[in-house]
Amino acid sequence: MKKELLEQLKNYTILCVEDEEGIRKRLVNTLKYYFDEVYSASNADEGYELYYEYKPSIVLSDIEMPKKNGIALIENIRKKDFNTIIIMVTAYSNEEYLLDLINLNVNQYILKPVNSESLLSGILKALASKLTLKIQLNDNLCFYMESRELYFKDELISLRKRDKEFIILLYENRNRVLTYDYIEEYLWKDKSMSMSALKTFIKEFRQRVPEDILINIPQEGYKLKST
Repeated sequence: MKKELLEQLKNYTILCVEDEEGIRKRLVNTLKYYFDEVYSASNADEGYELYYEYKPSIVLSDIEMPKKNGIALIENIRKKDFNTIIIMVTAYSNEEYLLDLINLNVNQYILKPVNSESLLSGILKALASKLTLKIQLNDNLCFYMESRELYFKDELISLRKRDKEFIILLYENRNRVLTYDYIEEYLWKDKSMSMSALKTFIKEFRQRVPEDILINIPQEGYKLKST
């Protein structure tokens, strides 16, 4: 396993939803080896509350849970959010939940019993399209995921944390427009974003990045320029 890929996992946050305490503790302890921020919940309702509060990059959830199952949790998440990576854990190897998983755009599922190897393999498969050593924004601009550094040719460009998160968000959504609401949800998180604040951020972002990589879609949002 490439060390660089494992290092990139630290750029993501993960929520683990599992009703069995012993299993949940083992999963969380394993996840803490790879992720700096790990949240855990014992049921679907608590899981949704933590998802709504922290907006984790990944939700890892058991399917079979008392009262409300994992599919109900993911249905609530997917009402507005198609970006969060979803990984389901199930004891069933048949097609009982297959249609639901497909309709909910679940990225990966892992069969129980889960061990550290199958857990890591499932996470890496779910993130396969996102894990990359570098993002080539254009001929001159390259963003390195491992170090979270932007280079213009061979020169390191100084960026703020939100700038880096914006670049990653642009790249992950490079085939669609990032709406104002979406930017507010994932960059401002629990804070309110005024249009004035967004315009100031975009203006300063463009000043810090040597070449313009943004396309402004009036009344909608922003999109990454095609290379």
